[in-house]
Amino acid sequence: MLTNRQLFLLHLGQTSVAPMMLEIVRAEGIYMFGPDGKKYIDLISGVSVSNTGHCHPKVVEAVKKQVDLYMHLMVYGEIIQNPQVKYAERLAGLLPPVLNSCYFVNSGSEAVEGALKLAKRYTGKSRIISFKNSYHGSTHGALSIQGSELYRNAFRPLLPDTFQIGFNDEKSLDAIDNKTACVIVEPVQSEAGIIYPENDFLLKIRKRCNTTGALLIFDEIQTGFGRLGHMFAIGRFGVIPDILLLAKALGGGMPLGAFISSGEIMSALVTNPSLGHITTFGGHPVCCAAGLASLNVIIDEKLAESCSSKSALFKKELTHPLISKVRGEGLLMAVQLTDSSYIQYVIAHAPDYGLVLDYFLFCDNAFRIAPPLIIGEEEIVLASELLKKLLDDAGNSSNKK
Repeated sequence: MLTNRQLFLLHLGQTSVAPMMLEIVRAEGIYMFGPDGKKYIDLISGVSVSNTGHCHPKVVEAVKKQVDLYMHLMVYGEIIQNPQVKYAERLAGLLPPVLNSCYFVNSGSEAVEGALKLAKRYTGKSRIISFKNSYHGSTHGALSIQGSELYRNAFRPLLPDTFQIGFNDEKSLDAIDNKTACVIVEPVQSEAGIIYPENDFLLKIRKRCNTTGALLIFDEIQTGFGRLGHMFAIGRFGVIPDILLLAKALGGGMPLGAFISSGEIMSALVTNPSLGHITTFGGHPVCCAAGLASLNVIIDEKLAESCSSKSALFKKELTHPLISKVRGEGLLMAVQLTDSSYIQYVIAHAPDYGLVLDYFLFCDNAFRIAPPLIIGEEEIVLASELLKKLLDDAGNSSNKK
């Protein structure tokens, strides 16, 4: 009989020549467990998904309760479903009043696709501006606005009339003109290695969009739900977009995405043509029930508010000759090493030390730390000690790559 490892390689489509190949049989809190019982501290949260940890009891309870009532009923938007309307209401109550209309989809990439269509339909324009080293997903439209030619070039031709400009480059904002339908930006560039806006850059984008009539889209797919120490980056930077994108932690561990705008802008999808955007499984009731329960945990347990002190503790503990800088606020950080050649070794050998780490797509000299927001101080100290031992091993190894 073939092992799961063999079946994984034989029957699952692969997109990497060197997948992690870590078999997990269960997960709880900040830990994942292998078939031999070994536990691993999850320092990436499935890439900013499991903000309330794995299998939080209240999230699991919400899922089980909803499964007993109903699952899929009809394509999105045709039938009133309690989990959808209650979650949309809860989100609207946390966001600026203008962001009051929520369209649920299945993933972050789909949220991007829907938002781009909405912006083009509402403005009647076609030009889309995004930023170098940005990441917005891998579907065809999302790939068109991704800020890395490495990932885009093999799939050309892509969506026309798309342009990338420099993040934190004020002069490049002149590219936003009266032909621009929208500007899509990550408030903090995540895959670039946690790069923050400088000199009120987001506010300057907002002002330029106001001047030209372009819509401003915030991609908060990684930064949302407390990860920066604020529920959303909107609160951190005080800039309100026309369209907000959410996913990852939105579903509390279940697949869920959303694009959120005003009722006026969203109504552009209703006519000419009707059914301007369609999804079968978007806003699945079980996913919405899980997401709402997870959001309530973040609020009730004040997980966003605790992020800053936890981040500070990580930075205090993570002192090592191979670490040149720890960048970021809250629990979305980049650990930059003195030599990028250590990164592959560190990530590949992290499971040997009971850790799960990950790369950044567009930053080759740092690795990601984005654990569940429920991580405690003792667990941060333990994870940091294990990381430093791993770095010792990397520094001493003749096999560093």
